[in-house]
Amino acid sequence: MACGYMSGFGGHFETETVAGALPEGRNSPQRPAFGLYAEQLSGTAFTAPRHENRRSWLYRMRPTADHRPYQRYEGAALFAPGPVETPLAPNRLRWDPLTMPETPTDFVDGLVTMMANRDPASLEGVAVHVYRATKDMDRVFFDADGELLIIPEQGRLDLATEMGRIALEPGEIALIPRGLRFRVALPDGTARGYVAENHGTLFRLPELGPLGSNGLAAARDFLTPVAAYEDEDGPVQLVQKNLGSLWTTTLDHSPLDVVAWHGNLAPCKYDLRRFNTMGTVSFDHPDPSIFTVLTSPSETPGRANADFVVFPPRWMVAEDTFRPPWFHRNVMSECMGLIYGAYDAKAEGFQPGGMSLHNLMAGHGPDVASWQAASAAELKPHKIDGTLAFMVETCWPYRPTQFALDRAQSDYDAAWGGFPKAQLP
Repeated sequence: MACGYMSGFGGHFETETVAGALPEGRNSPQRPAFGLYAEQLSGTAFTAPRHENRRSWLYRMRPTADHRPYQRYEGAALFAPGPVETPLAPNRLRWDPLTMPETPTDFVDGLVTMMANRDPASLEGVAVHVYRATKDMDRVFFDADGELLIIPEQGRLDLATEMGRIALEPGEIALIPRGLRFRVALPDGTARGYVAENHGTLFRLPELGPLGSNGLAAARDFLTPVAAYEDEDGPVQLVQKNLGSLWTTTLDHSPLDVVAWHGNLAPCKYDLRRFNTMGTVSFDHPDPSIFTVLTSPSETPGRANADFVVFPPRWMVAEDTFRPPWFHRNVMSECMGLIYGAYDAKAEGFQPGGMSLHNLMAGHGPDVASWQAASAAELKPHKIDGTLAFMVETCWPYRPTQFALDRAQSDYDAAWGGFPKAQLP
């Protein structure tokens, strides 16, 4: 797949595959060039403040309004199965990596919902899924419920979207806007990873506050694809996620037929290894918010609907300070995943492709082995290397699906067993 990119996040882009396809001076001209159709994709309300407003104009070969009625899609039985209605025990949970399907399975049918919160219709909340794929998609998918943050753990992905093509590998992430059509191919034959589905306010870069103008994720490191279109006739299945359910219709052409586009709502990718980690150079462990890559604010200032946080390789230099994540209870709920390596707060049991959940006010922190090693360690500059973990944190408590509850590790609580009692004088 040939890919080209433009650098930046949230800026205005212009790209065309055929010279003259983009109109000059008029977003929706009476007669677009070459008989193309002008169509606006809005990611925010029309009247959102200018600094919040996200939309793009697409110039395509056929309008997306041209489709037959949708019917219920019966595949992907583990994707968006609905909430578990029984009372949820406030237990900490952890999962081993899911195995690959035994039968050929594409990205859509390989999606498994592990946990979610809020009804997508509320335009709030987040869901976390795992994908396991063993064949290329021969259809197209889009999510009307939210934007998708795709986090590969094994195997590369080639994403063909309406607005261009993205080549993705483990260590990178891709952000697909709500409603954007795309198809997934597997250059390595198989792939596994995570998907965070954001139903709320669009992800954006966090404010830097006292850090100043530099640090964390830089806008210039986000890559947005240049236009690329398909001119293909013939039946194409289109699958849509809408109000928590899957629906399908059949088109007589490829919907990835955008010849040119301009605007500030677009898919993009980011290499997590470019994250500029901030940390202490004196004492005390900083809050994990210092690792935020993207944030989706809620209506309460300072309380995120969803934060995407990454724990990359970094130097630890704080003096007289316990360096791994400290013991804590949090009003936010934390879903963690591991892309590669080992997480510095868990000596064992947390594998790449696995996942953990610490819902609000659940006590957690390092296990006994990690606590003992860190407590006895000589405090000299130390490089945490060969690891990449992430967290999808949210102000709404997660509800695991029944599939997830049935497969949680039975002995996760034992990670905090055996701590010695403090000896007072």
